[in-house]
Amino acid sequence: MSLPPPPELETTNTSPTPDPHPHLTALRTHGFVTIPSLLSPQELTALRAAASNLTAVARAGGWPHVRTVGKQFPPWDASLVPDRAGIWGVQHLLHPGLPGGEKGDGDGDGEEEDDGELTMELFNMLVRPAGVGVAPGDRPFELRWHRDDIPATATAEEELARLKGPDDKYVHTQWNMPLYDDDSLIVIPGSHARARTDEERNAAPYEEHISGQVRVQLKAGDVVFYDNNILHRGVYDVTKERMTLHGSVGHVEGSRERARNVLQHGVGDWVDRCDFSALGEGRQRKMAEGMRRRLVQLGRENEGKDVGFSLEG
Repeated sequence: MSLPPPPELETTNTSPTPDPHPHLTALRTHGFVTIPSLLSPQELTALRAAASNLTAVARAGGWPHVRTVGKQFPPWDASLVPDRAGIWGVQHLLHPGLPGGEKGDGDGDGEEEDDGELTMELFNMLVRPAGVGVAPGDRPFELRWHRDDIPATATAEEELARLKGPDDKYVHTQWNMPLYDDDSLIVIPGSHARARTDEERNAAPYEEHISGQVRVQLKAGDVVFYDNNILHRGVYDVTKERMTLHGSVGHVEGSRERARNVLQHGVGDWVDRCDFSALGEGRQRKMAEGMRRRLVQLGRENEGKDVGFSLEG
């Protein structure tokens, strides 16, 4: 099913006063919102080169933090995968030891200070698993239907207790930014704010079609922001290149509920050494440093605790 007009462009608001936050309204209403052409052609060229180099290094075994085919959720163990071509993600793009990391001049502009509310969370990359699903009769590489922080075994009451209603304040957003055209993400609009229907609850893990689902069509340089508890899954066309930046950002008011979802990926092991000097000394550097400090604080607040893992498999 094709994606309807981007939520932020829908003309459902008949009020004479324009919506001052159309993207937030779309996120609250639909659970996702797309924004076109966020990257310039020059930025795309530079990011593709860097992403291609890092993907090659990861497939060759030069970077241990990868998502391995056969396992959908953390923790991943690259040592258990003999063929490193079979990876579908590269983790920790802000890690200080990332191969190929280079310093730049940064923007150096602006005097705006950090707003004190945003929290750094995750920054990874989703890639095409080389050599997977391309033989005659093979299925495409796909991920099962899920919500990122609510197990499939949850009752309707448990789901509602952990989901955001349309009037709740947002404390996080997840995002995908493809460097090549990408239609891998399939979502069920509105499911972020309600319990699953009987059809959704009884669907097979890899059900090809559920009522209301849409395939998010992204051009290179677009971005989709979405609630990570929207019911969704990924289906890769492994004959096409995929290098999609994939991350999340949080809000200080959501630190407690975001702890497990973020810290289960192991960012607490290195975030205090993260280097933002490439951003210069301007506004971007100040914001990045502030966001990093709040993630470090989140780790300290949960030090010694077993935050566990959101999902299994």
